[in-house]
Amino acid sequence: MDMRVAHLQPKAPRKRPSREAAETAVRTLIEWAGDDPDREGLLATPDRVVSAYEEFYAGYTENPVAILERTFEETAGYDEIVMLRDIRLESHCEHHMVPIIGRAHVAYLPEGRVVGISKLARLVEIYAKRLQIQEVLTAQIADTINEVLKPKGVAVIIEAAHQCMTTRGIKKPGVVTITSRMTGCFRTDPSTRAEFMTMLTARPLDAA
Repeated sequence: MDMRVAHLQPKAPRKRPSREAAETAVRTLIEWAGDDPDREGLLATPDRVVSAYEEFYAGYTENPVAILERTFEETAGYDEIVMLRDIRLESHCEHHMVPIIGRAHVAYLPEGRVVGISKLARLVEIYAKRLQIQEVLTAQIADTINEVLKPKGVAVIIEAAHQCMTTRGIKKPGVVTITSRMTGCFRTDPSTRAEFMTMLTARPLDAA
């Protein structure tokens, strides 16, 4: 199996601990940090943290392939790049479980069929709402589009700041990590890649 698309293979669902067990774990962390989980300000914190985790990691409960399976053939012969720029991205580092905040730029060159543009943003959201490293996140988005839509090519660029290095460790605020994945014509055709980069750097529209 090509390891680049191994994440697209169905996996048996993992048995999740109970909510009570999760809240107990949060209480333990509060105590380990040096505070009292029974003081007034922290009494509801375990419940709040577990509820927040349900949002932060909602991507584990969704199927990214299914998001892209409904496509459209009536495109009036459209055969140019489709691009979503500046998709807000919020994820969490799998090494320290602290935020990764940034934006994704996603493009593909259709091969007869297109997908609703909101589905591309939703795909980014599903993979971002998991424990991640940016390199894997970039590859997952690009490879899923490539395998499901089978376009002429896919381009994904992610720019993000990692709090695991801005608020702890080396503590270097302002650093942005940039990763990319290019497939098909975006990888092999310099003119297609150049067109993508021109679209990426074009002046943005004023907010509606």
